[in-house]
Amino acid sequence: MTQMLQGLMQDDFPLNLHHIRRALRTKSPDARVVTHVEPGTVTSATFAEVHERVDRLARVLKRLGVEPGERVGTFAWNNQRHFELYFAIPCLGAVLHTLNIRLFEEQLTYIVNHAEDKLIFVDDSLVPILEKLAPSFQTVKQYVVMGDGDAGSLPGALRYEELLEEAGAGEFDYPEVDERQAAALCYTSGTTGNPKGVLYSHRSISLHSTATLVKDGLGLGRADRVLAIVPMFHANAWGLPHGAALAGADLILPDRHLGAEPLASLISAERPTLMGCVPTIFADLLRHAEANPELDLSSLSNATCGGSAVPRQLMKDFEERHKVRIFQAWGMTETSPVATFSRPAEGEHDDAYWDQRAKQGRPLPWVELRLTDDAGAEVPWDGSSTGEIEVRGPWIAAGYYRDESSDENFDAGWLRTGDIAAVDEHGFVQITDRAKDVIKSGGEWISSVELENELMSHPDVVEAAVIAKPDERWSERPLCCVVLREECETGAQELTEHLRGRVAKWWLPDEFAFVAEIPKTSVGKFDKKVLRARLAEDELEGRVQLS
Repeated sequence: MTQMLQGLMQDDFPLNLHHIRRALRTKSPDARVVTHVEPGTVTSATFAEVHERVDRLARVLKRLGVEPGERVGTFAWNNQRHFELYFAIPCLGAVLHTLNIRLFEEQLTYIVNHAEDKLIFVDDSLVPILEKLAPSFQTVKQYVVMGDGDAGSLPGALRYEELLEEAGAGEFDYPEVDERQAAALCYTSGTTGNPKGVLYSHRSISLHSTATLVKDGLGLGRADRVLAIVPMFHANAWGLPHGAALAGADLILPDRHLGAEPLASLISAERPTLMGCVPTIFADLLRHAEANPELDLSSLSNATCGGSAVPRQLMKDFEERHKVRIFQAWGMTETSPVATFSRPAEGEHDDAYWDQRAKQGRPLPWVELRLTDDAGAEVPWDGSSTGEIEVRGPWIAAGYYRDESSDENFDAGWLRTGDIAAVDEHGFVQITDRAKDVIKSGGEWISSVELENELMSHPDVVEAAVIAKPDERWSERPLCCVVLREECETGAQELTEHLRGRVAKWWLPDEFAFVAEIPKTSVGKFDKKVLRARLAEDELEGRVQLS
């Protein structure tokens, strides 16, 4: 038997965030982090200056008693301080837990307690949200407020800048970190049950960051200026902060100023070359740019969009009118999140080219993708046959954090995504439907099941089924199909008020359909396929739109 011949390479070199952290100081010390703190006002710091603050922050964390493996929460917008936490926490051996500021209060309480966060860093503008929930957090021992605003009733709140000043200057002696050690935790909500935690490793983040440099993907390079609009509390902002740090590209952060007008002004002033956000923001920005023709957005030679399907016309309008090229990507929290990227070969921009641009793209290097049917058999890549997307790779989740239901989401080493798609002979993915009835509005999930349950808690509602309706701005919005008790005259406005306070504000529907009955399947389940067909054919009765 022939003996295996080992290679003579440094295979034990750790793929951890220490390498990207060190690059801030050594490889790209003059690159900058720019934060839009107030309308017309930005702050700026070099990567070298940021690294010095990360050293101080690591010293602060250690003095506050943070141990390896412990979870540290962040409740913050996209800004420089949040970027500093992206490195200090995991490089100390702890776990960065980015808390989604848009979650409903009960979900936020659940994930803080489920993660067992020990410490939470919070932007001063978000203190009012957090202080209401603080009594329900079971493991949080300390709060650190970022900014000079009121700390409210947060118990024993400390001040970020004061702590950094007290920590003193000087390099911090970081501990060794295994590349498979947990680095970050992000929760994703499904159709039913509680949010599920995705626990990223140093290795997975390092490899995903490397993938952002691939030319057929984002193609990040040192000359880029990256405007990261996608929230840093959502799947590591699609890897843009880590990717920019690794590439040595400038990073521009909008903080809480996410409207079309402030973003357009920021683009005009800072001239980013790449921007990442959901289609809703691109659509708002396009409308604003059309109303203000003096705006120059042409620096965005390479923009990326995801969260939901990007309309072909939106991409064409930006390119033809403003020289802004938008390429869409696909992924999910469980895929770190970018798994595919749609960048067709350059050539004539004919219908075939735009057909590919309108798809979700090809798998990135190291990501493997297959389609499976209901029986688990693989579906061919012929452009028409459809199946559920399953993916695997070094930055794809292998399970959920402390969740016994993980098995149903994984298939012999493959992640079952719940998305239904076709793949053409060139490897371009086209998502056609969702296996589950969640609604994606503005790049965020809305649970139809939770809306249905809350609607049916109203005494006048007999049955309720919620489906997605197309929406020009938000991509999808919930349409609530409701059966009322006989002789009841409860209206759409009353039902909306019933939902208010029970679900997140942005979940509130803007349209109802009062129907005689909800169609059922052969096993008695609500048949939403029938409702969607009626909606598509404009045959859904009793529709009432809210103003």
